[in-house]
Amino acid sequence: MSSTDTLTPSQTSTNAQVLDATTHANIHDKLARALGIKTAQVNAFVKLYDEGATVPFIARYRKEKTQDLDDAQLRALEKSLNYERDMATRRLKITELLSAQGNLTDELQTRIDNATSKLELEDIYLPYRPRRRSPAAKARAAGLDVAAQAVLTQEITPTDALADYQVQSSITDDSGNEIEVDFSGIEKQLAGVQAIIVDEWTQALDLLDNLRSGFAKTATIISSVASDEKREVGEKFKDYFEHSESLARLPNHRLLAMLRGRQENVLGLKIEGEDAPFIEKIVKHFEIDAKAPAARQEFLTEAASSLWKDKWRPHIEHRLLTEKRLTAEADAIDVFANNLQHLLMSAPAGRKVILGVDPGIRHGVKMAIVDAQGHVMLDSENKPVVATVYPFAPDNKMNEAKSVIDELLSTYNVDLVAIGNGTASRETDAMIKEILAANDTLKAKAVIVNESGASVYSASELASDELANMDVSVRGAVSIARRLQDPLSELVKVDPKAIGVGQYQHDVNQTQLADSLDKVTQDSVNAVGVDVNTASPAILAHIAGLNRNVAQQIVTYRKEHGAFDSRESLKNVPRLGAKTFEQAAGFLRVHGGSNPLDATGVHPESYALVDSLLVQTNKALAEIIGNDGVLNSIDTTALAANDDNISVKAIIEELAKPARDPRPEFKTANFRDDVNSIKDLTEGMTLEGVVTNVTAFGCFVDVGVHQDGLVHISQMANDFVADPMNRVKPGDIVSVRVIAIDEKRGRIGFSMKPEAEKPARTSAAAKSNAASTGNEDKASRPRSNRSNNSHPAADKRPSKPRGNRQDKDNASNNRSKAPKADKAEAPSKMGTLGALLKEAGVTKTKK
Repeated sequence: MSSTDTLTPSQTSTNAQVLDATTHANIHDKLARALGIKTAQVNAFVKLYDEGATVPFIARYRKEKTQDLDDAQLRALEKSLNYERDMATRRLKITELLSAQGNLTDELQTRIDNATSKLELEDIYLPYRPRRRSPAAKARAAGLDVAAQAVLTQEITPTDALADYQVQSSITDDSGNEIEVDFSGIEKQLAGVQAIIVDEWTQALDLLDNLRSGFAKTATIISSVASDEKREVGEKFKDYFEHSESLARLPNHRLLAMLRGRQENVLGLKIEGEDAPFIEKIVKHFEIDAKAPAARQEFLTEAASSLWKDKWRPHIEHRLLTEKRLTAEADAIDVFANNLQHLLMSAPAGRKVILGVDPGIRHGVKMAIVDAQGHVMLDSENKPVVATVYPFAPDNKMNEAKSVIDELLSTYNVDLVAIGNGTASRETDAMIKEILAANDTLKAKAVIVNESGASVYSASELASDELANMDVSVRGAVSIARRLQDPLSELVKVDPKAIGVGQYQHDVNQTQLADSLDKVTQDSVNAVGVDVNTASPAILAHIAGLNRNVAQQIVTYRKEHGAFDSRESLKNVPRLGAKTFEQAAGFLRVHGGSNPLDATGVHPESYALVDSLLVQTNKALAEIIGNDGVLNSIDTTALAANDDNISVKAIIEELAKPARDPRPEFKTANFRDDVNSIKDLTEGMTLEGVVTNVTAFGCFVDVGVHQDGLVHISQMANDFVADPMNRVKPGDIVSVRVIAIDEKRGRIGFSMKPEAEKPARTSAAAKSNAASTGNEDKASRPRSNRSNNSHPAADKRPSKPRGNRQDKDNASNNRSKAPKADKAEAPSKMGTLGALLKEAGVTKTKK
């Protein structure tokens, strides 16, 4: 397990059980200091967490116990707690192993106690790890340790130290197993002695720390093409064919690009750095220059060189690269999680009748209508209201298509038209706007919707269950409509990695990624709550306390017995026990049931408290829900003292605004009707667009031209931007100005800076910069699904030809690359767009 690996609850519980009370107390104190909270808050959380309470439940219904820790603080606390418990368990194990070997010293124990990562712990234990087949172990088994100690402590030549050595006829290790090794010659014996000395020196951990720190400051990472045969097939990694950069200053996204190139056998990576200064430090540390005679000094100097070149330098290189990789992966996972959270929590259109449109050319434009509850509408013959039209080439049945769509919009009183942003999206959008303009009786409005992952859902088992009587090709249109109606409810049906807001998502630790994304999804779902009578198993599975099996049991029970009349009736569902009910009930809504409180965020455990409030008002429950005036007049002094879980104030706030949706108000970007492709763009043009992805080097904005444009971090504001995520989020509607266009490679550069404050640039200069943005993505392709894997060297992963959306949902988009190390061609100012895009190295093609 790596230093940043996460643990399952069962693993965490097991680790907690082997630790003593003092260790637990120390962990809690450390967490309190690190997170800037009180130890009492940590203690309260840990007690609840170990009893099986979920983070959403603790955040919402145990605020009094944790003294108002919010879900973000609790997630940080959960992650740190699991990590520290894992570290403490490993510390204990290493201490036991060293003690059993007789190697544990006060100095080692101090180092173990002060270690801050698993990598550091393993470094401490490494010199003492049993290696029965190592050269040093074999030499010791052969009896060469006496000679080695003589060389270390006496003024004697290595040859003289071996004068009395007798070659053994058979050599066995400490387990009694015979070892096949030959120490019959003097050269072999000297090598064995040197191996023992080097092995003993590896225990100088303070010296190792010093050398590691020094090497880290000066080391350079070198990437090169693996072979000439890889130059063409590995074109997307072209900027790394001859690239060098300081390892300490290497950005995370470039490291991940290099590692992907190595994984695909296109690139070779190596760390370059000096040897002589570090060998000199080893010589000085062991006072080798003072050793006599000369032959002994020379022998020990060779041992020092061997220690550095054969042992420590490879180990240091591996650790430095591993630490950088873990940091880069953690950063990429955080980017993905943040983007996913904002996408899941994007504004819902709400209870509207929506025509979902999945655009296409050869395969036609697929359509389906969903009602205000998200169900596919049925026609007079009880058949789903779906249609496929072929307005574009090669069929060119435009008039027929318009007639069909006009009839659908009129007959079913459609409020919104959700148009997927795939192939022929803008053409379809233009066609539907013509239909709406030609018929004044139509009230619908057309909206472009991100369709990433819709085909994944269409072919899924869940879609087969939900839309069993519909063709796979039309299910995507249903999903697109539902995404506009309620993004959260629909997107939870798709693997987050298919939604397309990640950064190097396939290159990071998949267990950590899945755990992080699952927590984000759980927090989002529970923040909003779900209607238990309409929710799918996919979204129910993310409710606190529930899992896939129980979620399916709820849906099955609902189908067999009809809608739930109350939260209390949930207790009749098989496998939904008392603890599960406690965790989940507050997040499950029952609208129109026997108890109005079941439609609110008030937990059933607090219903009696609400009854006490009603006694004071002398009013019925229906009269006080949503009535601020009455609720604010209630005297809560006597009641607050008896409440041990959630404050009376919080309950009154919930009653005042029952089941308040925390998501923002629904609004859409207004794409310009005269801008439908990259050909329509001109430099200086100002456009409204939607942020589709945020990365470490900027954000991507969709302005409706089939290619997302890059707003580099330096073009996001006139002041310094440390983190793009602090300025924009996926789904934000922003105004951008076109500052560079490369039509051939499908690249667009945007700026969010006010135009008046932007330095003047000539059109020729802008074109020159656009032309210098790095490697070309070999084919100018149709729109893809924004599945951002932050592709290498721009991260320019070539896409396969695609004819339908099932292909494009699996397509990769281009994200980040390193600047090419060519000083002769480097722009004079890094602020120019060409240099900025070259640094980020982004090609963004969409379908």
